[in-house]
Order: sequence, then structure tokens, then C-alpha cells
Amino acid sequence: MSQAPFRIVVIGGGAAGYMAAISAKEHRPDAEVLLLEKSDKWLAKVRISGGGRCNVTHNCAEPRKLARHYPRGEAFVRKVFAAWGQPEAVAWFAIHGVALKIEPDGRMFPTTDDSRTVIDALQQAVQRSGIEARSQCPVTRIEPKGDGWSITTTSGVIKADRVVVATGGSPKDEGMAWLKALGHEVVPAVPSLFTFNLPGDPIRELMGVVAPNVRLRIAGTKLESTGPLLITHWGLSGPAVLRLSAFGARALHDMRYEYAVLVDWLGEVGEEAARGSINAETSAHPRRQLVNAECFGMPARLWTYLLLRAGLPLEKPLGELGKRGADRLLDVLTNDRHQARGKTTFKEEFVTAGGLALPQVDTATLESRVAPGLYFAGEVLDIDGITGGFNFQAAWSTGWLAGKGAAGK
Repeated sequence: MSQAPFRIVVIGGGAAGYMAAISAKEHRPDAEVLLLEKSDKWLAKVRISGGGRCNVTHNCAEPRKLARHYPRGEAFVRKVFAAWGQPEAVAWFAIHGVALKIEPDGRMFPTTDDSRTVIDALQQAVQRSGIEARSQCPVTRIEPKGDGWSITTTSGVIKADRVVVATGGSPKDEGMAWLKALGHEVVPAVPSLFTFNLPGDPIRELMGVVAPNVRLRIAGTKLESTGPLLITHWGLSGPAVLRLSAFGARALHDMRYEYAVLVDWLGEVGEEAARGSINAETSAHPRRQLVNAECFGMPARLWTYLLLRAGLPLEKPLGELGKRGADRLLDVLTNDRHQARGKTTFKEEFVTAGGLALPQVDTATLESRVAPGLYFAGEVLDIDGITGGFNFQAAWSTGWLAGKGAAGK
């Protein structure tokens, strides 16, 4: 009587799940690899990422530098990236027909600017490897059975020797209840990567305006961020805001999303240098109206808004600004205050801070230290990155190592 083939089951048909299944099959070709997805939508986040272009990764290859873009899990992903990181991911996609390009901000997209290119590469790799993929197959229970695992699905029970869990983050505690039942510690989930709502704030009338380099702070905390800021019809967005929301995810949750946002519209110029710029402009063009001043090269609509916010007449000549007027202007420019209430998900992407506590996972194999034979990849772990391709990089890397770990002899 022939022995049944070694079976690895990967739960979750997203980026991490696909990479885990592909890696498992590559490292153990004789194994039977089964990929399960609860819905009929494979690689859903890959499809919508970057406005349908798919921000595959970021042009940051050095593990230590790359890991700094993860508010939670920095030390963990540094070790993961050292084993299989950005260069390996870029090379994998190149081998599978996906050429990547680097944008000025470091984000990397397929040269086709189409997420379908990435999806096709992953799905073709699965098909060529002989991996079985089942959609609309929700898992309702996982329990150890002898030397392996018993996986209960809505269409029956599946036996597995090893299991990789790549089910993504869960915004609700009950979504991780099965992990707790197996003895794992789960860090409660809170939203990360969101924009700031400013209900009733007049600044929203400037929707579409981009300030190229601002410094943001959350009043009463040490949280701050710099970078471009986008004004929207609901409040503030852009890289500076998204980075701040990611690193401040738990603190802002504890504040119930009610906090003061302090904006330095000049970035890191500093008040003394800013005053010097105003004085130089005044000396050179004393009769020039404030509205036409070119002290800081910011968008005209924003400059007009800030002058009015400082209570300064637009037509006032620079030579009549005076010290008191300059003080008022500088206060608004460097310490503008806006009240945030609530949050808005960034585009259609939802990232959570929270998940399986990292000390319970082996960084080399991604195997559970609590339940041997169970492996984890992607957002189910308490890892999340800022916007810019970092969450996908974590998915590719943890997926690859988890698949390799599950395939180990």
C-alpha cells in the first residue's frame, strides 16, 4: 500500500498565501500543496493596490533600512529580509516575467502599470507547479491531529501535515479567536494607514492642493512626520499623514480618533530661517502685496488661505507687515492647528496593526513556537508597514519563508 503524499495546506489566497504555496512546492516538489481561499476573489489587494497598478515593493534593498518602515515588527522583519528580502522579490518577479520600474519616491511598479501583470505571474506559477487552488472554501476550524492537522472547511475536512496561515489581518477580535484557542497570544487589532478627518474645517475647501513638504505633529504626544501633504474634501491625506497614522495607530486609537494636528507648512525650515525669508522678501519688494509674495514657493491657494487665517489683508504691502504681522504669519505657517475627529480608510486599502504576537513565531521558518507544524505569513502577524510597497514586501518575504519552513524535512 503506497503512502499518501506529504500535504501542505496554505490558507488565504492573497499575496502572502500565493507566495507561501509557490515556495512550499519549490522547496518540496513531491509534496501535495493545496491553496484555499474563502471567497471567489484571488489576490484582491494586489488587484486594487496603487490604483490598479500594484505597488509591488520599494526601492530599498538593505534589510536594516527597509525594516525602519514598519511601525510594528521592525526587528522581526529585519531578520526576515536578511533571509529573503527586496532583492530576492525583485529577482523572483523578473524571472516570472514582471519587469519593475522605480518611481521618484522609491515605489516600484510593473512597467505595464497594470496589477494584472503581477496577478498573472503568481497564478501561472501556481498552475505550472501543480498546486491545487480552491476558492469559496472557508476554513471554520483548525486542530492538531496526530502528527498533522485537521482543517474543517464548509465543504469537508482536509488533513494536512503542515499548515501555512496567510489569512490577513482581522479588524475584529473574533477573527483571531481560533489562534487563541490553540494557545497563541494575539495583539488586538486597530486600524493603521488612514487619513485624518477634519469635519467642518474650512481647509477642506482647498481639496486637491498639495503642500510638498510639511512637518506634522499630534498635540500632546511625541508623534511627528514629514513629507508631502494632500488636502482632500474630508481633511488631510498624503505620505506625511499616512506615515503618522501608521506609527501612531495605537495612540490615536486610544484617543478615540479625536486629537489636534499641528502643521508646520514649511517642513523643517525653522522659524528663524522663515523670518529671514520674509525679511529678505520685504527688503527686496516692500510694495509687493502679501498675496503676491514669493517667500516660500507654496501653492497660491494655500498661501492665500494661510494669510487669511493669520488675519492679514491680501492686498497689504510687505513693507507694512511689521513685526506683529510677521509674528502672526509665522505662527500660522509653523504651528497651524486643526482638530481631527474620526478617520477614513486610505483608498480601498485596509491595513491593521495587530495580529499574532511575534515572540511566538520563529523568524527563520515562520513556524509557531506554540503549535509546531503551523506557519504564518502576511498581515495575520503583528507586522504592518507604511504606504509605499512595504506591506507587499512583508507579504512576499514572510510568504516565501513560511512556505520554505513548511516544506522542511
